Amino acid sequence: MIEEFDLVIFDCDGVIADSEVLACQALADVLADYGLPLGLEGVFDAFLGRGFAAVEYYYRVTAGEPVPAPLRAALTERITDLFRGSLKPVPDVGTVLRSLTLPFCLASSSEPWRIALTLRTLALADLFGSRVYTASQVRRGKPAPDLFLLAAERMTVRAGRCLVIEDTVPGVTAGKAAGMTVWGFVGGSHCVGRDVGRKLRAAGADRVFDRMADFFEA
Repeated sequence: MIEEFDLVIFDCDGVIADSEVLACQALADVLADYGLPLGLEGVFDAFLGRGFAAVEYYYRVTAGEPVPAPLRAALTERITDLFRGSLKPVPDVGTVLRSLTLPFCLASSSEPWRIALTLRTLALADLFGSRVYTASQVRRGKPAPDLFLLAAERMTVRAGRCLVIEDTVPGVTAGKAAGMTVWGFVGGSHCVGRDVGRKLRAAGADRVFDRMADFFEA
């Protein structure tokens, strides 16, 4: 199946790194510290697969005021501490990346500092090199297709020849809107007991799999 494509575009959180629970718990904790309690499940529902701009928009609309100015820095510090101490790669993702014989890149809603921290912590930075694209480079983040279209343009590959690996509904929606094939990955710890596979299929995922070791299987 993989020979049908000219480029594989990987999401980062939940696909390369098993980081979604850590990051969402950090956000839930910091929001509570600043009097904006949402809880872990609330954070999953509102922000999974989306960048910090979605957090700012959510509170500006629902609360009628911006998030407190120090909150972003507090979140950065909390995530940095958690990632350095507890972040793990998705099992077998390194083997998959090293086995790929066609070009691949990363496209993530996370901020550049967080992606750099993730790849450095997991010793995967050299595998991606400069082929890392973030929502900070486009006007609209996921679920809009802009980020994936940027990745395809920079990698000089037609959108229809791209395979996207995603773990969230916004990511799947973005990939399909870009005219790409999307495989939904549900092997991250945040997927346990949350019926994520059904949600990704409903969003348009062309395939759903739960072990990165099965990446090359039809």
